[in-house]
Amino acid sequence: QVQLVESGGGSVQAGGSLRLSCAASGRTFANYAMGWFRQAPGKERDFVAAISVSGYATYYADSVKGRFFISRDNSYNTMYLQMNSLKPEDTAVYYCAAAPPHYDGSRFQNTYNYWGQGTQVTVSS
Repeated sequence: QVQLVESGGGSVQAGGSLRLSCAASGRTFANYAMGWFRQAPGKERDFVAAISVSGYATYYADSVKGRFFISRDNSYNTMYLQMNSLKPEDTAVYYCAAAPPHYDGSRFQNTYNYWGQGTQVTVSS
């Protein structure tokens, strides 16, 4: 089992920045590929970004490319999502998730075994 806890969400005006964190405990964090997903009100949960086990490979949804940056620190069992130039359409609950390493970079929710409880991000215009 891997337990994931997100933090860092909040309310911000358009153009602002937030940094989300995902703290992992349980099994070895460094053995898992990781990802961020988000779910806006009334919509399905969508892929945002993913990062390889090593952290050297990163993947982004087109809607956030160039504005969001995913990273991880395996020595601290933590993954991050730096969100810049936020837009109202980025408003959602953000979830972190862990997948077996062979699903490195996966955009598909069903490849992720473990999920956090989510953190709310609200961007006002």
